[in-house]
Amino acid sequence: MTIRLVVRTFSELCVTAGALIVLFVVYILFWTGVRADSAMNGELDHLQNTWATGSLAPATPTPAPTATSTGAPAAPAAPPPYKDGESFAVMYIPRLGADWHKPVLQGTGTGVLKKGLGHYANTTRPGGTGNFSVAGHRRTYGDPFKDFPGLRRGDRVYLFDGASWYTYVLDRDPYRTVPTDVGVIDPVPRESGYTVAGRYLTLTTCDPEWGHSHRLIAWAHLEAVSPGERGKPKGLTG
Repeated sequence: MTIRLVVRTFSELCVTAGALIVLFVVYILFWTGVRADSAMNGELDHLQNTWATGSLAPATPTPAPTATSTGAPAAPAAPPPYKDGESFAVMYIPRLGADWHKPVLQGTGTGVLKKGLGHYANTTRPGGTGNFSVAGHRRTYGDPFKDFPGLRRGDRVYLFDGASWYTYVLDRDPYRTVPTDVGVIDPVPRESGYTVAGRYLTLTTCDPEWGHSHRLIAWAHLEAVSPGERGKPKGLTG
């Protein structure tokens, strides 16, 4: 009887453990995606509403230009930084799907990347001189960069910030490196092939799909900027 009781108890524990594992896998594969899709759609709706109403206020008031000591007008003040965790643009990458578009938020913390793509702090704004750098999950939380390895040289990445469209062109296939290689988001990134200051874009994600041992990197240069009132760039209109 004692042996039977031990075997039965062990079997029941195995069944329970198996059920818990299945539930965890469902959570990782399905539920985090559902929540992330809902969060990303919420951010996209928020952006559309703020752009439509013009209610997206800067983080701090931008002071008016003042005259220099020589009497010449001073250079316009730099725009205020984005607020941490706030969405400010939408990214489109046709190579990742005809309907692929994701919100871009400030910061790369865990909570931010559950809502969309994250802009690395201290890298430039879209279209700015330097390196506009963005991170995204490869798997879980909506799998935004699931098909990242399929990116190819010549692919275009589009960004819209409510006022302008920015078109970037990838200059090489994805590059694989380690997480400690922070130079990939430098103003002139190492290993990118760039040698002078420019207007660059860096995309980063994890590799392999379900791991974090490496990073995949894609680099692009700014090809064009167009006013929002002109509508989507040709590459997004079919």
